[in-house]
Amino acid sequence: MRGATALTALVLLVLPACTTGPSLENRGQVTAPPGDSHHLTIGSAGFTESDLLAQMYAQLLNRAGYKTSLLTVANRELYEPALESGRIDVVPEYAATFADWLNAKTHGADAEPVGSPDVATTMKALRGLAAPRGLTVLPPGRAVDQNAFAVSASYARQHRLSTLSDLGASRLKVRLAAGDECVQRPYCEPGLRKVYGIDVTGVDPKGVGTTQAKRAVQQGRDQMVLTTTTDATLGSFGLVLLADDKHLQNADYVVPVVNRSRAGGPGAARALGRLNEVLTTEDLARMNQQVDSWRRLPADVARAYLREKGLLK
Repeated sequence: MRGATALTALVLLVLPACTTGPSLENRGQVTAPPGDSHHLTIGSAGFTESDLLAQMYAQLLNRAGYKTSLLTVANRELYEPALESGRIDVVPEYAATFADWLNAKTHGADAEPVGSPDVATTMKALRGLAAPRGLTVLPPGRAVDQNAFAVSASYARQHRLSTLSDLGASRLKVRLAAGDECVQRPYCEPGLRKVYGIDVTGVDPKGVGTTQAKRAVQQGRDQMVLTTTTDATLGSFGLVLLADDKHLQNADYVVPVVNRSRAGGPGAARALGRLNEVLTTEDLARMNQQVDSWRRLPADVARAYLREKGLLK
């Protein structure tokens, strides 16, 4: 990363699971005003897309005059308490998933999910859960990484399929390559049956978007695979997404979540908000491909993208 204001370190953060912020001791109250620290720590969850988003956040903040460090944290159980306590200042998150995670943390594992296919409803629930913990959720842009279903391109052509509704109306029997939890999750087998009327004959437990799952569909052993909207490898397996035209999936829009007392001021929000003006789901998929298939570094891919969009010189 370039520029005298940039300070970037990539390390693995190891935190005790009991780390909590002061907001948990006074649930429902935000005691600190929005802050604007000169040095901000950006967290990444350690997978390709999270690394790319964290790099873009850091580079945009550097451009705005902040110094940044990057910390890689393996899972949400560790980085969310660090975000509350101020050891991490900014994290890229996914609206519906994070809303449901905070809801379960606040109200128990059996709490009714609050994420929904409607982004406004989801954001309202997420912000209501985040604020008492001293967290601010910035506005979402256009990029969304949510569950999606793909079939082989030849299968789609043969049966004239472009949407999940088309598949349901076809009355075709479908064996689905997915994680074993798919048989119970409402967004997966039960939702495909209830919302679309798809005749799922069974779930082949090969994981979500794994090579084995996609190869099973490519070779015709399964008819459909559960993956994500930013999966950049579908073309190499001859697969295409079927549109979720009845909005079965929740609104997992990319959102920056910040520690209110350190990064909740207008400066950071303005710098990060510039990404919302350009970043799309397709952009994320292409960048994921450059890292995963072309073996480019996330920092280089992020910088090239921001320059292409006129956000960096």
